[in-house]
Amino acid sequence: MRESIDICECAQAHDDIIDKVKKEMPDEEKLYDLAELYKVFGDSTRIRILYALFESEMCVCDIAQLLSMTVSAISHQLRVLKNAKLVKSRRDGKTVFYSLADDHVRSIINQGMEHICE
Repeated sequence: MRESIDICECAQAHDDIIDKVKKEMPDEEKLYDLAELYKVFGDSTRIRILYALFESEMCVCDIAQLLSMTVSAISHQLRVLKNAKLVKSRRDGKTVFYSLADDHVRSIINQGMEHICE
Protein backbone atom coordinates (compact mmCIF):
# COMPACT_ATOMS: atom_id res chain seq x y z
CA MET A 1 0.00 0.00 0.00
CA ARG A 2 1.41 3.37 -0.99
CA GLU A 3 1.63 6.11 1.59
CA SER A 4 -0.02 9.31 0.44
CA ILE A 5 2.00 12.50 0.32
CA ASP A 6 0.40 15.79 1.19
CA ILE A 7 0.86 18.29 -1.61
CA CYS A 8 1.10 21.98 -0.87
CA GLU A 9 -1.62 23.92 -2.60
CA CYS A 10 -0.08 27.35 -2.21
CA ALA A 11 0.44 29.15 -5.51
CA GLN A 12 3.70 30.81 -4.54
CA ALA A 13 6.78 29.89 -2.50
CA HIS A 14 7.35 31.65 0.82
CA ASP A 15 10.42 33.74 0.01
CA ASP A 16 10.94 34.84 3.62
CA ILE A 17 11.16 31.22 4.80
CA ILE A 18 13.41 30.25 1.90
CA ASP A 19 15.79 33.16 2.58
CA LYS A 20 15.97 32.30 6.28
CA VAL A 21 16.73 28.62 5.60
CA LYS A 22 19.29 29.45 2.87
CA LYS A 23 21.28 31.49 5.39
CA GLU A 24 21.48 28.51 7.76
CA MET A 25 22.23 25.79 5.20
CA PRO A 26 25.82 24.50 5.23
CA ASP A 27 27.66 24.72 1.92
CA GLU A 28 27.44 21.86 -0.57
CA GLU A 29 30.90 20.49 0.27
CA LYS A 30 30.03 20.10 3.95
CA LEU A 31 26.73 18.42 3.09
CA TYR A 32 28.55 16.06 0.74
CA ASP A 33 31.09 15.20 3.47
CA LEU A 34 28.24 14.55 5.92
CA ALA A 35 26.51 12.24 3.45
CA GLU A 36 29.79 10.37 2.91
CA LEU A 37 30.20 9.94 6.68
CA TYR A 38 26.74 8.43 6.98
CA LYS A 39 27.47 6.06 4.09
CA VAL A 40 30.23 4.55 6.25
CA PHE A 41 27.57 3.67 8.83
CA GLY A 42 25.59 1.88 6.10
CA ASP A 43 27.51 -1.38 6.48
CA SER A 44 26.60 -3.77 9.30
CA THR A 45 30.14 -5.16 9.53
CA ARG A 46 31.50 -1.69 10.22
CA ILE A 47 28.79 -1.14 12.83
CA ARG A 48 29.74 -4.44 14.49
CA ILE A 49 33.40 -3.38 14.53
CA LEU A 50 32.49 -0.04 16.12
CA TYR A 51 30.41 -1.80 18.77
CA ALA A 52 33.35 -4.11 19.55
CA LEU A 53 35.58 -1.06 19.94
CA PHE A 54 33.04 0.47 22.36
CA GLU A 55 34.14 -2.20 24.82
CA SER A 56 37.88 -2.38 24.24
CA GLU A 57 40.79 -1.42 22.10
CA MET A 58 41.44 -4.42 19.83
CA CYS A 59 43.83 -5.66 17.15
CA VAL A 60 42.69 -6.93 13.75
CA CYS A 61 43.09 -10.59 14.79
CA ASP A 62 40.90 -10.07 17.87
CA ILE A 63 38.16 -8.38 15.86
CA ALA A 64 38.32 -11.04 13.13
CA GLN A 65 37.92 -13.84 15.67
CA LEU A 66 35.14 -12.02 17.54
CA LEU A 67 33.14 -11.45 14.36
CA SER A 68 34.04 -14.79 12.73
CA MET A 69 35.55 -13.06 9.72
CA THR A 70 38.89 -13.05 7.95
CA VAL A 71 41.69 -10.72 8.97
CA SER A 72 41.69 -9.40 5.40
CA ALA A 73 37.98 -8.49 5.54
CA ILE A 74 38.38 -6.75 8.91
CA SER A 75 41.48 -4.88 7.71
CA HIS A 76 39.54 -3.57 4.73
CA GLN A 77 36.69 -2.33 6.94
CA LEU A 78 39.10 -0.78 9.45
CA ARG A 79 40.75 1.13 6.60
CA VAL A 80 37.34 2.56 5.63
CA LEU A 81 36.62 3.49 9.27
CA LYS A 82 40.05 5.05 9.69
CA ASN A 83 39.72 7.08 6.48
CA ALA A 84 36.40 8.39 7.82
CA LYS A 85 38.17 9.34 11.08
CA LEU A 86 35.92 7.03 13.10
CA VAL A 87 38.72 4.84 14.46
CA LYS A 88 42.34 5.46 15.32
CA SER A 89 45.27 3.11 15.67
CA ARG A 90 48.26 2.72 17.93
CA ARG A 91 51.26 0.47 17.43
CA ASP A 92 52.64 -1.64 20.27
CA GLY A 93 55.63 -3.56 18.94
CA LYS A 94 54.39 -5.54 15.94
CA THR A 95 50.72 -5.26 16.94
CA VAL A 96 48.41 -2.43 15.87
CA PHE A 97 45.51 -1.74 18.21
CA TYR A 98 42.36 0.06 17.08
CA SER A 99 39.97 2.16 19.15
CA LEU A 100 37.19 4.66 18.58
CA ALA A 101 38.55 7.98 17.35
CA ASP A 102 36.57 10.00 19.90
CA ASP A 103 33.33 10.17 21.88
CA HIS A 104 31.42 11.56 18.88
CA VAL A 105 31.48 8.09 17.31
CA ARG A 106 29.84 6.59 20.38
CA SER A 107 27.24 9.39 20.39
CA ILE A 108 26.35 8.90 16.71
CA ILE A 109 25.85 5.16 17.19
CA ASN A 110 23.93 5.58 20.44
CA GLN A 111 21.59 8.18 18.95
CA GLY A 112 20.93 5.95 15.95
CA MET A 113 20.16 3.02 18.25
CA GLU A 114 17.80 5.18 20.35
CA HIS A 115 16.03 6.25 17.18
CA ILE A 116 15.42 2.71 15.90
CA CYS A 117 14.34 1.49 19.35
CA GLU A 118 11.59 4.13 19.72
